[in-house]
Amino acid sequence: MARFPRSTTPRLLYTLFSSSKTTPSHSSSPSPTTALLLGNFHLQLRQFSAGGNLARAKEDKEPWWKDSMEHLRNIGISAHIDSGKTTLTERILYYTGKIHEIHEVRGRDGVGAKMDSMDLEREKGITIQSAATYCTWSGYQINIIDTPGHVDFTIEVERALRVLDGAILVLCSVGGVQSQSITVDRQMRRYEVPRLAFINKLDRMGADPWKVLSQARSKLRHHCAAVQVPMGLEEDFEGLVDLVQLKAYHFQGSSGEKVVSAEIPADMEAFVAEKRRELIETVSDVDDKLADVFLNDEPISATDLEEAIRRATIARKFIPVFMGSAFKNKGVQPLLNGVLSYLPCPHEVSNYALDQKKNEEKVILAGNPDGPLVALAFKLEEGRFGQLTYLRIYEGVIRKGDFIINVNTGKRIKVPRLVRMHSDEMEDIQEAHAGQIVAVFGVDCASGDTFTDGSVKYTMTSMNVPEPVMSLAVQPVSKDSGGQFSKALNRFQREDPTFRVGLDAESGQTIISGMGELHLDIYVERIRREYKVDATVGKPRVNFRETVTNRAEFDYLHKKQSGGQGQYGRVCGYIEPLPPGSPTKFEFENLLVGQAIPSSFVPAIEKGFKEAANSGSLIGHPVENLRVVLTDGASHAVDSSELAFKLAAIYAFRQCYAAARPTILEPIMLVELKVPTEFQGSVAGDINKRKGVIIGNDQEGDDSVITAHVPLNNMFGYSTSLRSMTQGKGEFTMEYKEHSPVSHDVQTQLVNTYKASRGAE
Repeated sequence: MARFPRSTTPRLLYTLFSSSKTTPSHSSSPSPTTALLLGNFHLQLRQFSAGGNLARAKEDKEPWWKDSMEHLRNIGISAHIDSGKTTLTERILYYTGKIHEIHEVRGRDGVGAKMDSMDLEREKGITIQSAATYCTWSGYQINIIDTPGHVDFTIEVERALRVLDGAILVLCSVGGVQSQSITVDRQMRRYEVPRLAFINKLDRMGADPWKVLSQARSKLRHHCAAVQVPMGLEEDFEGLVDLVQLKAYHFQGSSGEKVVSAEIPADMEAFVAEKRRELIETVSDVDDKLADVFLNDEPISATDLEEAIRRATIARKFIPVFMGSAFKNKGVQPLLNGVLSYLPCPHEVSNYALDQKKNEEKVILAGNPDGPLVALAFKLEEGRFGQLTYLRIYEGVIRKGDFIINVNTGKRIKVPRLVRMHSDEMEDIQEAHAGQIVAVFGVDCASGDTFTDGSVKYTMTSMNVPEPVMSLAVQPVSKDSGGQFSKALNRFQREDPTFRVGLDAESGQTIISGMGELHLDIYVERIRREYKVDATVGKPRVNFRETVTNRAEFDYLHKKQSGGQGQYGRVCGYIEPLPPGSPTKFEFENLLVGQAIPSSFVPAIEKGFKEAANSGSLIGHPVENLRVVLTDGASHAVDSSELAFKLAAIYAFRQCYAAARPTILEPIMLVELKVPTEFQGSVAGDINKRKGVIIGNDQEGDDSVITAHVPLNNMFGYSTSLRSMTQGKGEFTMEYKEHSPVSHDVQTQLVNTYKASRGAE
């Protein structure tokens, strides 16, 4: 499946690689000499082209860099928690010669997987931070980002998909399409990322790839088909049949490094023919060229089918489905070949920037290394040598020692050190060009900043950052460690846009906010380990919101007279709820007619209402889905000022807020539980006690899969309760769904608690 350059010079490189046939393995990784020749290959092409010795390049009039780009892939590996992403990445690194020994995620040797470099990741057996690496396969460079599966670390998936050209969606052959699979797939759609699916764990008891394929079509709305068929399942899983090349593959050697091709078993020929026809029909639905051949009953070669799958995958009209067992070292090398054959290279993906000089006009970035530098900082990390900034280069070249401009701040910065990352290890490089993912040291910036060489003023669109749903009060045990404590919080806030730090004005406590219990627990633990600061943690606090349900008028005159200039400002209008589905949470509309209030004071009025909406009178939480309309007012020639009108707006809001029938909103979580059927009744009863609404109950073998909407406030400590109810056999995931009004009794209880706490002060 691997694709090689069409050019005929220099022949030497093809001779070197021809001995490895079509299925490279760990044992046939290129020698250092070969790798060096490959590294210089495109430079030679460019020189030949410049001298007129490359006839094809002249005929096609293709730029020198296009061939280089074709040998580059930027991919991410994403999935539901515990589907085998990190295990798969570990095998990819082994077979490509990047590492020379396989370690497991929960390895008994205490080493752990290469991509889980944090001690916490190795202890808990989960990925917390996305990790970047690169490897070489069949002369192609593949940049890989391994992302977390737990929903609390969803920002790591967001920012990885923002900068990648393709992705592998890993699905468990037993669990199938799970809640986080749906979330990850939605993120891939948001960033328009072409993808392959890999059905993992075919060696597990209860593995059923055809059930998973059916779920991908129904739950994820994937237009997909298998490009492989397994030979046996569960403990009998012994290899794969490639439906494109019509070959059977067996994986031999102590770590499955030898891929042996063979004829298709006779007893599988009819099944393989049926599945190949299904693959051709599915691709024909979205590829006109293959459809013409198919409808004319002409023979379809492996090359025709492969090219059609590539076209449809890059156009995001089709998702090829691969199969295997990463843990049992089967199916990884064909998946790597699939990455080369079907996922796009950087210049085949549409990327655009916004030109700040032309009123944010869209500019298509062709991925030209000869063009002006355009790079996006998508991830920050505190390294041993200072802040490490991960960059995806979309156009141009960046070199060590270059001066680059941060478009967002206007600062001119020198690049002191340029590196390529391999998990927590790094390799110094002198330069990197468009399409590559690198990291720089000593560059002060924020996540999402755009860098250029100064010749253009482009910015890249930012990534989607979900709002935090939970808060904790934290403070250091020792007052002497306050400096380190602040340093830790500042660092984590810069690295993770979903982690917020604030100060409670009333209690003076430091409040950290994040995506869930695990998210905040991990950061508190990292403060202890990495900064040696013991912190006390208060009771988790849910991020409630307030909103209004009725329209209410306001007419407020702020008048204050003392020695010197007084304060005078009158504002009239109304507040009302925004319609459902509004993109904004606060709207201010100025419907003033005439000069009752000078226009210079209107921004101060808007600022006053915004400030007042930061704290509702019910429980002191921010007010959302609010529209403020200013219709009239009055001013004084001498006593009116911005401060007077700002205060008038604040008091006007407080005056009319109660009349607008305010209500409290609480975060509702989408909870998915997987429990043995024998415990289904007690688990469902417990969900009802927690005021949850069960919206789905499916059967998967001996397990029940329950889907429910449950208020976050009632989910604290749920993992312990679930373990005790199911003898440790149940598992659950939850993610934020929406803010929804609380019941009347809960609202009364919250309001009374808030008033009591205010009274105690």
